[in-house]
Amino acid sequence: MSKTLLKATNISQAFDYQLFSDINLEVKQRESIAILGRSGSGKSTLLHIFSTFIRPDSGEVELFDKNIYNLEEDDIEKIRRYDLGIIFQAHYLFKGMTALENIEIGTILSGEKIDEQLLKRLEIDETMHQKIGDLSGGQQQRVSIARVLSKRPQIIFADEPTGNLDKETAKLVMDVILEYIQDNDASLILVTHDDSMAMMCDRRYRLENRELSKF
Repeated sequence: MSKTLLKATNISQAFDYQLFSDINLEVKQRESIAILGRSGSGKSTLLHIFSTFIRPDSGEVELFDKNIYNLEEDDIEKIRRYDLGIIFQAHYLFKGMTALENIEIGTILSGEKIDEQLLKRLEIDETMHQKIGDLSGGQQQRVSIARVLSKRPQIIFADEPTGNLDKETAKLVMDVILEYIQDNDASLILVTHDDSMAMMCDRRYRLENRELSKF
């Protein structure tokens, strides 16, 4: 029986205006979830709430059966380090380091080893000794994704991870991520504007009019 990895209950958030209210979502092992919505709908904010970075105005988020916003900061940091993988559209790599050194940072923090097969699947195995600044934008993004997957997270939160990639490379990246969650009993929550990427996921939701609706 698949285990629930994330359970969000009655999540509401407002800044200058109400972004969304009473959002409920449950994600189990080996599930992939896509959230679509227009710019400004709050989908990135919702992802940050799910992934421990923004405390909601109301509601609860449980990760691995723990109410994360009731935990001490040290305990939240442990969950971030060992169990969560965050993929952003901006890759946040260290320009002065090689691709390999950037990936090693993730594995050192989590105590894992680099998966050589993963590097081949992402077609970046031959770039490992090049400086980040010498790589194309698409190669840099794939190095960023390899760094996240190499730490072997249980939940991957991805915010437009293929936004800077051509369609062929974007599909390759999604295939690798979806294979990862199946092989590692993990899950994916993806925020995207790209309908074709969303269609690769098990379930799809749209965030609009302050509500999260399955479609």
